[in-house]
Amino acid sequence: MSELSFEQMLEESLKTIRTGEVVTGKVIDVKEDEVVLNIGYKSDGIIPRNEYTNEPGVDLTTLVHVGDEMEAKVIKVNDGEGQVALSYKRLAADRGNKRLEEAFNNQEVLTAKVTQVLDGGLSVVVEEARVFIPASLVSDTYEKDLSKYAGQEIEFVITEFNPKRRRIIGDRKQLMVERKAAMQKELFERIQVGDTVDGTVKNVTDFGAFIDLGGADGLLHISEMSWGRVENPKKVFKTGDQVRVLIKDIQGEKIALSLKFPETNPWADAAEKYAAGNVVYGRVARMTDFGAFVELEPGVDALLHVSQIAREHIEKPSDVLKIGQEIEAKVVDFNEADRKISLSVKALLVPEQREASVQDADIADVDIDAYTE
Repeated sequence: MSELSFEQMLEESLKTIRTGEVVTGKVIDVKEDEVVLNIGYKSDGIIPRNEYTNEPGVDLTTLVHVGDEMEAKVIKVNDGEGQVALSYKRLAADRGNKRLEEAFNNQEVLTAKVTQVLDGGLSVVVEEARVFIPASLVSDTYEKDLSKYAGQEIEFVITEFNPKRRRIIGDRKQLMVERKAAMQKELFERIQVGDTVDGTVKNVTDFGAFIDLGGADGLLHISEMSWGRVENPKKVFKTGDQVRVLIKDIQGEKIALSLKFPETNPWADAAEKYAAGNVVYGRVARMTDFGAFVELEPGVDALLHVSQIAREHIEKPSDVLKIGQEIEAKVVDFNEADRKISLSVKALLVPEQREASVQDADIADVDIDAYTE
């Protein structure tokens, strides 16, 4: 038998490789845009930058070092220049797909960073395997602008897995719905009418504000925002405000809230402060043809009838009063049951008039006596 040449023996000692095979090699050279591997074959393996990562412009010398051992997938046994074309990215994607398949079968919750915000949703990468989350499955509420998710790590489940058609769908909405349902159940088991709870203003409308209580929203109606009058809720609250509210009523999943805490009720000591005969100060809040309503304090209004504004006849309150004007008046009637208070400015003027009349009479008497003498 003829002896083999050294070159023949060396070639036979080297392993054979095939396209699609996974090989292990040692890094013998690294450039900015490629990695060279000794894979125990007659030719070295080359991993170009676009087959190492999806991130453009990355300097591979910062990620890989000479002497590192790594695995890669064979793309071509001969790349046309006598070298083996390898891909680290595709091997990682294959393994990522296996990871996603396991997660899909087990309904496992995954966490990954959003790599792209697309017109129709979000793209995330799990071990180099891409997952698409449609806009309709990003949140349990409609979100027109998804840009805030860029670079964020989010949780999701795989609801469709078909790598051959490159269709791997993630769902974040499902998790949010499930968690909110659990939070809602816990909230309704914990709260009851009369409780004081903390919440966050979620939305403000003309008729009130919706408060996120952590699991469910409650409505703080405009009429429950203060013991006084609130003209516009948007001037009082803004989205994100932290508030402490009172649970006023619970009807099914509807929660009515209030800021009218019993201990701050201005009518609690009104009988003493606004007893008939007391002189009080207030601000003209609104007017009608028959009188002006005077705010004595937030939540306590009193009626100043047009006939009680002055000694002389007045056609309508607006002839002599203005909204916001501060006035002094006397309480002439207090009805606690109906929460009605009647005021009179005239009542403060009449005694002064009488006193002036008495003084005039005294002076007249003195003058008469002197003239008689």
